[in-house]
Amino acid sequence: MNHQNPKADALTEMTALEARERLIGGTLQASELTDALLERISEREADIGAFAFLDPEQARLAAKRADDYRATGKPLGALHGLSVGIKDIVDTADMPTENGTPIDAGRKPRKDATIVTRLHAAGAIVIGKTVTSEFASRQPGKTRNPHNPEHTPGGSSSGSAAAVVAGMVPLAIGTQTAGSVIRPASFCGVVGFKPTHGWIPRTGLLAHDRALDTVGVFARNVADAALIADTLVGYDPLDADTRIMPPPRLLNSALSEPPVTPALAFVKTPLWDLADSETKESFVKLASTLGNTCAEVTLPEIFSDGDRAQRTLMGAGIARNLGPYYEHGKDQLSDYMRQAIEKGRTIPAVEYIEALETRETLNDGLDNLFDRYDAILTPAAPGEAPHDLGTTGEPIFNALWTMCGVPAVTLPLLRGPNGLPVGVQLVGRRGEDARLLRTARWLTSVVETA
Repeated sequence: MNHQNPKADALTEMTALEARERLIGGTLQASELTDALLERISEREADIGAFAFLDPEQARLAAKRADDYRATGKPLGALHGLSVGIKDIVDTADMPTENGTPIDAGRKPRKDATIVTRLHAAGAIVIGKTVTSEFASRQPGKTRNPHNPEHTPGGSSSGSAAAVVAGMVPLAIGTQTAGSVIRPASFCGVVGFKPTHGWIPRTGLLAHDRALDTVGVFARNVADAALIADTLVGYDPLDADTRIMPPPRLLNSALSEPPVTPALAFVKTPLWDLADSETKESFVKLASTLGNTCAEVTLPEIFSDGDRAQRTLMGAGIARNLGPYYEHGKDQLSDYMRQAIEKGRTIPAVEYIEALETRETLNDGLDNLFDRYDAILTPAAPGEAPHDLGTTGEPIFNALWTMCGVPAVTLPLLRGPNGLPVGVQLVGRRGEDARLLRTARWLTSVVETA
């Protein structure tokens, strides 16, 4: 696509870290960067449909405030002047939050979600709300894949992934209960990072299931993902799964060199047969290219229960948390959502409790693996984005890791037979997100120089 403004293009193609250095150093104004991003959005939004809500004047005012604040000489936040897209299931007091459903059309939350408060405190500009599938589930929204608009961008964080790859924003927020960060990042060809469950608070977000729901981020590279995640991690007394912990220093770790060459476990998972043949070939070739640093590891048989256990937790959680929408607006739900809530209501309590116990058993097995390996190497999706806007694709290579609550990151390192991106997923031990991001940046450099 030919753009008319080379200077604006140069600004929108910068990494978040590059832009931050210039913003803090004073060689770039937040207003300049915001105008360039808004120009890119106006060029591409009609084709891609990444935004559920956008108010350019509001964004420009926020950028002017950032520039005025910098002029005072006071200390600047880690995200000073950087624009962020926010998935439209995250409450924003000054923008509608509609959860991808006509039932919530025009809904205006009374206050910001905790993560939005943290973004503002870090100096970020919330440029708009990005499209989510219906209730962050499987019924697609309007977003198209920027690489080929006839292909799905994935879901449910479709708008966030598409906006980053299209140069509309350098950073974006998503959420994952099955594969809603990692899968669209794979399909759209960006970095998607889902931290350890409970690291980022979910206060003010649409809930699916407490045991699974995780906030994640999208960026163009690993360091940028670490930059924004650093500002979001931390204890929130209103989210019982968060905990008091020292700052994880994710960016510092991501930028550092591993003390020794990382060891990777190539794990096909019990669902390997569902991957496209080209994806299988690419991963076998990648593992071979990595040589002695990568060994194939077979998970114990009990891991074949992981996918089923995740579906049990999510099914019951959706029935519980989205039940009121069913009661008051059933006719405005998709067939998929109606059926999901009805099915979820039939899940026995004992089955839900067993699924929670399965999670701990699986993590015991993973701890043994992570005693020997820095990260698991595995597909992020079965293959390229499907040529079908009626689907968001399958989360079959994500659900197990979400179930276990472990950190995962996908890297846009491979291409499929149609030239579309295919993500390489790395999975780490619970709580070792910094180590995972350091390994991810190392792998990116190894593959790019191979």
